[in-house]
Amino acid sequence: MAASAAPVDIAVPRPRAAAGYVAAYEHQILLYLRNWRGSLFSNFAQPVLFLLAMGVGLGAYVDKGGANATGGVSYLQFLAPALLVSSVMQGSAGEGTFPVLAGFHWVRRYYAQYATPLTPEAIAFGQLAWNATHALMVGSIFCVIVVLFGAAATPGIIWSVPIGVITGIAFSAPIAAFMSTQRDTMAWNNIWRFGITPLFLFSGTFFPIDRLPELIRPVAWLLPIWHGVDLARSAALGTIGDAPLLAVAHVVILLAVAAAGTWAMFVMFRRQLAK
Repeated sequence: MAASAAPVDIAVPRPRAAAGYVAAYEHQILLYLRNWRGSLFSNFAQPVLFLLAMGVGLGAYVDKGGANATGGVSYLQFLAPALLVSSVMQGSAGEGTFPVLAGFHWVRRYYAQYATPLTPEAIAFGQLAWNATHALMVGSIFCVIVVLFGAAATPGIIWSVPIGVITGIAFSAPIAAFMSTQRDTMAWNNIWRFGITPLFLFSGTFFPIDRLPELIRPVAWLLPIWHGVDLARSAALGTIGDAPLLAVAHVVILLAVAAAGTWAMFVMFRRQLAK
């Protein structure tokens, strides 16, 4: 009886065509269209409630004390662009956690995609491109709400949207790279409790960082959220020309963090899918 032939390992061809990147991105869009209702409150309603409670409610008391602390504008106008960026940041951080964890370890849809001609780079791009699209969508809708509330001091509020997108990528990309190595939600819980929430509260969103203790203020330079908040606020209030070098520093730091996080995300997706 003749011995059976050894199985032949046939490699799946993985062309680096743009079509693969578009297909991975399209998958993310179709996935969202099936599940968008579950994110309505956290992405849209919750930021509006913050704007009402803090900007309108608390702002009425802050404004009674004078506008010197907020640069001569109402507290609502001071808060709005920063809250826009912070809300986009939180939504983007969320897109870098559970979807990535599910893609690798729960639903394992990344492996299903990898069984097709899609490359790890295309799969990572699809997730990252969707994160950016989601950030743009959340930021744009929130910007419209800000205008309707009369919280836009100048037309420069529109710049808060792209600034929010870059800030969101600066968070979602490195978080996605890290979450690709995790198998449960413990890491995400710690990221939210000890990272996202404190950053949201002490990033200059609700009050200038010069109100913080002197020892803590330099930490803001290490946090991309403060750079996004301060840049968006200065653009929205029309004060960006008062400190142009600071604005350039904000942009450079945000882009550097976003680029480093994107590189890390692509590397980790490649490693995890190659296992």
